[in-house]
Amino acid sequence: MGNTDSKLNFRKAIVQLTQKNQKIDNNDDQFWDQFWQAHQTTLEDVFALVTASEIRQIRNDNPANLATLCYKAVEKLAQAVDSSCRTQAEQQCVLNCVRLLIRILPYIFEDDKWRDFFWSNLPAQEQANHGQTVPLAQSLINAICDLLFCPDFTVTATRRAGPEKAEELANIDSCEYIWEAGVGFAQSPPRNAHMERRRTELLKLLLTCFSEPMYRTPQQSEEPNKWIAYFTSADNRHALPLFTSFLNTVCSYDPVGFGVPYNHLIFADTTEPLVEACLQLLIVTLDHDMVVQHQQLQQQQQQQHQLAHAGGVLVTPYDEGGCGDNLFINYLSRVHRDEDFHFVLRGITRLLNNPLVQNYLPNSTKRLHCHQELLILFWKICDYNKKFLYFVLKSSDVLDILIPILYHLNYSRADQSRVGLMHIGVFILLLLSGERNFGVRLNKAYSATVPMDIPVFTGTHADLLITVFHKIIATGHQRLQPLFDCLLTILVNVSPYLKTLSMVASVKLLHLLEAFSTPWFLLSAPSNHHLVFFLLEIFNNIIQYQFDGNSNLVYTIIRKRHVFHAMANLPTDMAGIAKCLSGRKAGGKFNLPRVPQRKPATTTTSQELPSAQAPDDDYIDEEDEEEDDDVEDVVVNKKTAAAAAAAAAAASGTAEEDLESETESHERSQLGDTQLDTAAPVAQPAEPGTLKTSLLDTPNIGQMTEREHPHPNDKANDLSPAKSTPTLDQTRLSVAHRASIRMVPGDNDRWTPTPEWIVSWRSKLPLQTIMRLLQVLVPQVEKICIDKGLTDESEILKFLQHGTLVGLLPVPHPILIRKYQANSGTTAWFRTYIWGVIYLRNVEPAIWYDTEVKLFEIQRV
Repeated sequence: MGNTDSKLNFRKAIVQLTQKNQKIDNNDDQFWDQFWQAHQTTLEDVFALVTASEIRQIRNDNPANLATLCYKAVEKLAQAVDSSCRTQAEQQCVLNCVRLLIRILPYIFEDDKWRDFFWSNLPAQEQANHGQTVPLAQSLINAICDLLFCPDFTVTATRRAGPEKAEELANIDSCEYIWEAGVGFAQSPPRNAHMERRRTELLKLLLTCFSEPMYRTPQQSEEPNKWIAYFTSADNRHALPLFTSFLNTVCSYDPVGFGVPYNHLIFADTTEPLVEACLQLLIVTLDHDMVVQHQQLQQQQQQQHQLAHAGGVLVTPYDEGGCGDNLFINYLSRVHRDEDFHFVLRGITRLLNNPLVQNYLPNSTKRLHCHQELLILFWKICDYNKKFLYFVLKSSDVLDILIPILYHLNYSRADQSRVGLMHIGVFILLLLSGERNFGVRLNKAYSATVPMDIPVFTGTHADLLITVFHKIIATGHQRLQPLFDCLLTILVNVSPYLKTLSMVASVKLLHLLEAFSTPWFLLSAPSNHHLVFFLLEIFNNIIQYQFDGNSNLVYTIIRKRHVFHAMANLPTDMAGIAKCLSGRKAGGKFNLPRVPQRKPATTTTSQELPSAQAPDDDYIDEEDEEEDDDVEDVVVNKKTAAAAAAAAAAASGTAEEDLESETESHERSQLGDTQLDTAAPVAQPAEPGTLKTSLLDTPNIGQMTEREHPHPNDKANDLSPAKSTPTLDQTRLSVAHRASIRMVPGDNDRWTPTPEWIVSWRSKLPLQTIMRLLQVLVPQVEKICIDKGLTDESEILKFLQHGTLVGLLPVPHPILIRKYQANSGTTAWFRTYIWGVIYLRNVEPAIWYDTEVKLFEIQRV
């Protein structure tokens, strides 16, 4: 009853603050104490009792009242630190202040006039301290950090026996009170649910303080975040124990615990909200400012230039070169012990694999939803600590990261609300693929332990990678088109190390080439031909460096040789160009990606491949039947004899229906009656009304990777994806309409190819190696089919396995890897994505909902 009365008083006090032109005296302690004393109001209660319109009304009509409320709340927190927050009344007062500030701060940030409020000195404070004051923001952060290591409030006290031995909070050594064992700390303190709840609330306030960039436009978001800058600076004496506590709390969390079924439904888990808060704070604080970094890099280069002339040598530590004064990045970059790396990697993989774990009892195991934050954290650790990246790639442990990434990519490909998740997964794979060891690790055999709606196959992790990438490109939604360059770059990077591709993966790769080399698709946008260059480079790498084990791919290339001949003979006269472009109006051959409004085409020209004759509008199932060449496809002509099919494969490039049937029959004979994994969750579009946040444009692959020329003779022209810098109109076509084969741009946006443009890149298609392979092997395969009267294509595969092209192929080209490089585009993209994730994930209560966010748009699917 008493608590109900106090809530009523709290509500009345809020109403009183809103009354126009009624300034409450800041010395009226009886009035102000109603907000934080004598009541126990939960965070959800505060959000219900204090409405958004009332906060805005106080801010606009009675700004002095709002200023006093914030100042008094921060003052109460500082007083609690001074008294070491020992009594229950003080602890409740702290929690009430924290909850009120979480509610109010977003509405202060959304108004530009209030932006500097927390960084200015209040007149009353200046008078009391004779002008020597710290900004309110610093006082608030200092108080929160002190309270996060407060014995008997947020941490278990280690010293007892009498009040004279109790430590003063202001003098405490917080390194003795790190929350969990792990990096840099050996003891694991006893768990306390009440303390975990208090930590979580304090961390939510910190996160709210750091969320000021949400209320700036993407252009303004490059300004340094003063809150984070102070929190991660040497001025914060708790920086190291906080960083260690956050990291260890995340990496030591085991949601399954002792494995008792349904335990998460019986007991409230106070650790999960704490882990999520630590995780979100880590990814936010590890965001360094690119402008500051660029300035430091310039200064460093100037110093090196000066010293070079003087004959000296400048050695710059990692943290000074790129991280500024951010101690969190500094500490992260300096972790170096193998046992610490093992602890971090094991923790991240345990949590990432949690949603993939299968149980006989439905819903018996706790499911986490923080995979996006975990992927961002993994990305940042790899980016800032190269020793960790090399540790991950040193063993097959990297595959424990790969599988959950591919699971989420595959499952999210049809859901427009998960575009950001698709990007972060692809960016991580791009980063990993820049290292040779990643390609080597992909050769490990894959056992289908994780359910995915892809063909069941026998093969390696490389086969899984290619199969999932094909699924994304063939059945993903339109907003994934800017990722096509990245997906193919990853495959290019790993291709020189892939020892054996399965028939499934080989057919997938050829299908991509067939789709992207369709003449009217090649000519529909100024950079579509880059995709073909990437795919040809993949084939060349495998043929030159891994020919012996890849008879499946060689056989598939022989079957589909007409695709390569068609590319070499792409028309360059205006009449031929016009004929190619008219294919768009007839519906074309491939659905990359699907646009449901279009009706299936019913006619095809004689050159078109039956495997892709009829574009259909079913999102996944029918698409696989008609265009994928998958193992799960329906056999086109079941009565076709295996001998005729094999002979057709060798003797003629026209009997495509038989070839399709023959490949599928081979895969069936090899793998049994292969089909989709029926237990797998099927990728579904987002539910109507699902909230999502907008993202910045995906940076160009040339900006994201080191600029190396992937094609030997490409230096004279800006044709390689790495050097391409299209004009604004071209960019819009290549990004917005990349591979939108069914989309017709408006007349004003239509891009017209010229014969000169086609000749300029067609002559540089790296076809020499493949044409030489076809020239040597096709006659041999034709002869063996006719001479032996083969009835089974496995004989051809056996022949190819024992064949060799030593001395017959052109001189092997050097392996060129496109390594990820940090750039302002991805930094800005990540900042927008991170805050979008945090906005959507904090729903109980929804801290930033209904505020005027400017960094991104909140949209409904």
